[in-house]
Amino acid sequence: MKKIRAAIVGYGNIGKYVLEALEAAPDFEVAGIIRRNPNDIPDELKAYTVTDSITKLDKVDVAVLATPTRSVEEHAKEILALGINTVDSFDIHGGIVDLRRSLDAVAKAHNTVAVISAGWDPGSDSVVRALLEAMVPKGITYTNFGPGMSMGHTVAVKAIEGVKAALSMTIPLGTGVHRRMVYIEVEDGYDFKQVSAAIKADDYFAHDETHVMQVECVDNLLDMGHGVNLVRKGVSGKTQNQLIEFDMKINNPALTAQILVSVARASLKQQPGAYTMIELPIIDMLYGERENLIRRLV
Repeated sequence: MKKIRAAIVGYGNIGKYVLEALEAAPDFEVAGIIRRNPNDIPDELKAYTVTDSITKLDKVDVAVLATPTRSVEEHAKEILALGINTVDSFDIHGGIVDLRRSLDAVAKAHNTVAVISAGWDPGSDSVVRALLEAMVPKGITYTNFGPGMSMGHTVAVKAIEGVKAALSMTIPLGTGVHRRMVYIEVEDGYDFKQVSAAIKADDYFAHDETHVMQVECVDNLLDMGHGVNLVRKGVSGKTQNQLIEFDMKINNPALTAQILVSVARASLKQQPGAYTMIELPIIDMLYGERENLIRRLV
C-alpha cells in the first residue's frame, strides 16, 4: 500500500498531537515537520526531518497546518501553489466563507485541494449541526462549549502586546451564550488595564462577556479538557417537539489533530478546490476498504 505522505506545519499543542495521530494511522507516513527554528528538535522528532521550509521535503501529498488561525491563509496559499494539498483548523466562524473562496481559486489553479476549518468546532460539530438540521429542518440549534480551554482564543491572547503567557477558558451559560475567562501573565513594563482592554477589543472576545485576570503563573491553571453540548429542538415534517442532543468531553488538541488527519485522508479523494467538512463524504475520512466500511457502519 502506497502511504500518504503528510508534512506537519507548526509544532505547538496541535502539531504534537498531529504527529501522534499520523504515527497511529496505518495509511500515513510523516514526510517531515516545518518549524520556525529547525534546530530545536525535541526527542520525539529526532527520527524525522525537521526543516524551516516545506520545499526542502520530498514528495509531500498533504500539509497539515498546525499554525495559528490568522496565519492559515498565507501558509495555505503558498503550499497549495506548490501542488500540495492543505488541511487546517481555521476557527474564526465569520471568516470561513471568505477563506474558502480565497483558497478555492488557488487550489483550482494548481490542481490541489484545501480542506478548511477542520477542527471540532468549526469542523466535526458543523457536520453534527448539518445532520441535526436534516433530521429537524425547522427549529433552533444551541451550541454550548466547555467548560474548557479554547486554543484559538488562547493563541489570540498570546498575540496581544504585553502578554507573557495566557489561558482563555470558555464557560457555557446556556442557549449558545458563553463567558470568556482569560488568565494572563503580563510582561514587565506593561499596564494590566491597557492589556486587558486590548484583549476585550479583539474580535475573538468582542462579542462575548469577557473577564481578564492577572495571575502569577498560567501553567498552574492549564487543562486541555474541553467539550460541547449541541441541542436542536424543532419540527420534522409537520411534527413538533423533536428534541435531539449531542454531547462530548474531550482533550481539545488531540481531537483537533485527529480530525485534521482524517480530512487529510479525504483531501486525496476530492476534485481540486476548497472544502469545509460538511462538503466532504464522511466515508472519505475513514481508513479502510469502502465496502467493508459500509458493511460495518451502515
